[in-house]
Amino acid sequence: MPKSIVDPTTVLEIRRTFHASRERVFHAWTDPGQLKRWFAVEEGFTTPIAEVDLQVGGRYRLGMQPPGNNVILIVGGVYQEIVLTKKLVFTWRWETPNENEPETLVTVRFIKRGDGTEVILNHELFSDEMVRDKHGEGWVGCMDNLERFFIS
Repeated sequence: MPKSIVDPTTVLEIRRTFHASRERVFHAWTDPGQLKRWFAVEEGFTTPIAEVDLQVGGRYRLGMQPPGNNVILIVGGVYQEIVLTKKLVFTWRWETPNENEPETLVTVRFIKRGDGTEVILNHELFSDEMVRDKHGEGWVGCMDNLERFFIS
């Protein structure tokens, strides 16, 4: 399969180190119960939908709900690669509200750093820089929530 050419201006990379073991951080990304506790773009959002079929070809589906609003923002995709405790690769497509955006690709690496774990998230194949930057804001919010999750 030929490698596609990716526009480097539309690739998002976020790095964050958490004071938790690699196993614990990986589990937080793959366990529906834990995803419901932290996966949201801002503090105050809830995550009423967290479905995970953790196998290559398996699907995931996440739904975030803003405070005081009954609209649920739903994203889903398919796991392309899983290396337990080390790496996840999955497609990303909005069901609501941006169902017309093209499918993108997320790679999350979990790297042991002393007694903590560095998460390196790459999200690519965005249609333009504006869409990339909007997703960047959301991912930063998710990482902030994940950090609060490990502190609590």
